Amino acid sequence: MQLTFASYNIHKGVGVDGRRDPDRIISVLRELHADVIALQEADRRFGERESILPKALLDETPWRAAPVNKRARSLGWHGNALLVRRDIEVVDAEALHLPTLEPRGAVRADLLFEGQRIRVLGAHLDLSGLLRRDQIKAMLHHCGHCETSCPTVLMGDFNQWGRTKGVMREFGSGWQTPMIGNSFPSRRPIAPLDRIVHSSEWACDNTHVHHSALAAVASDHLPVRATLRLSA
Repeated sequence: MQLTFASYNIHKGVGVDGRRDPDRIISVLRELHADVIALQEADRRFGERESILPKALLDETPWRAAPVNKRARSLGWHGNALLVRRDIEVVDAEALHLPTLEPRGAVRADLLFEGQRIRVLGAHLDLSGLLRRDQIKAMLHHCGHCETSCPTVLMGDFNQWGRTKGVMREFGSGWQTPMIGNSFPSRRPIAPLDRIVHSSEWACDNTHVHHSALAAVASDHLPVRATLRLSA
């Protein structure tokens, strides 16, 4: 079984040209051809935290949002959302609180595809290295205490500049952290802030930073994607 996962910090729909353009974000998402997409900064930060991507726009895409929102007009939780291809069943979904000094969180969905249950988490980690470390520990602790153990993928804007050191050391031998490439800033990327990490059940067939002409202006981050295959 093979699935393509992607992560994209959409910067509340505001591109590097200063324009908020949800249609442009949707166009970039279509370019990814991904089965599951973790979004960051997908909701407005204040007020009713409404989604940056109108429901009518999402209804015309191959994906639906996993039900992790706690407000009626939100797409996710603290800006984190998961888009899942419509033929993949969402069997469980929830928002996770992370240790932090400012509003941060993660989202988790368990999916059923071709009879196999898989787990996906999306997160936008803190700017502080110490807090990022605690947040990764909290996500791993959560996965270790879920009722069902299953192949897992963690995605998001990790705010981590180092490729293998720092907070990435929290992922032990049971986790793989593929080198995907630099995704920030989108016009001239110099930092690998956006990551996809997977459990040992998966084999990584390829990874890619999506650097199209549209993606270079749609957000200050470029999306990243990885095609993973469940080992026999």
